[in-house]
Amino acid sequence: METFVIALITGILVGGIYALVALGWVIIYKCSGVLNLAMGELTLIGAYVTLSFYTAGVPFIPAVLLTLVVGAALGYLTERIFLDKLIGEPILAVIMVTVGLSFFLKGLVEFLWGTDTRVFTPPVFSIEPITLSFLKISPVYLWSFILSIVLLVLLVSFFKFTSWGLSMQATADDETAALSLGVSARFVYAASWAIAFMSAGVGGALLGNINGINISVGHLGLLVLPAVVLGGLNSIPGAIVGGITIGVLQNLAGTYLDVYFPGGVKEIVPFVFMTVFLLFKPYGLWGWERIERV
Repeated sequence: METFVIALITGILVGGIYALVALGWVIIYKCSGVLNLAMGELTLIGAYVTLSFYTAGVPFIPAVLLTLVVGAALGYLTERIFLDKLIGEPILAVIMVTVGLSFFLKGLVEFLWGTDTRVFTPPVFSIEPITLSFLKISPVYLWSFILSIVLLVLLVSFFKFTSWGLSMQATADDETAALSLGVSARFVYAASWAIAFMSAGVGGALLGNINGINISVGHLGLLVLPAVVLGGLNSIPGAIVGGITIGVLQNLAGTYLDVYFPGGVKEIVPFVFMTVFLLFKPYGLWGWERIERV
């Protein structure tokens, strides 16, 4: 029972970070209908940018805030340079461009930062565990979860209570009606990429604190895809629930199945779950009830 509770709590804490990254997937799909397959590389770039600021002497929280600024700028530029010309083109063509963008960004990261594993030095969080009864929690998990929840609340509030957020939601729900009211679709697409870069970047920085930073952080960004599918590709609450669910599932699989299937079964189980789930509910728990074959 004690082992189960520890795996459950750890899964919830990691799932909070997955939810933050999943929000980036959802925002781009919700605003433009595009499944961004470069999301893992957005996560990877955010991790390295935060590490670079931290290594230069900037404290961690200001480094995260600067990463948000850099992420917004990179997201805007990426949409303007690579995707703006594709407005009105078939969705499949745009998705294929995100595949190419994934390879380009991965190559750019390896060119700028190399392929060796790098860590935050000195460590951002204490290595002494926090003890609650029989439960011992590593501070890096707890504080990463708290920071993720704070950012999730800020981003959700942005969509619900600001004019820019409401404009983005209006475009996602009915682009023609939004255009008739003077909402710029080009601005919405650029803003969605900027926010996706920001959320994925901070998620990458937090994951990098837990596992160290190398090219595998990008794979963790892709690991969030089952969370997005579970919640629904266009659902912001679904991204949060899906992220936490996949975090718990992954940790329970690692705790109980690695003994029988050594070699990274915890990375495979979320995708197996996603495949089975798609057979019964292809639009997720709260997604649009429509299916497109691409």
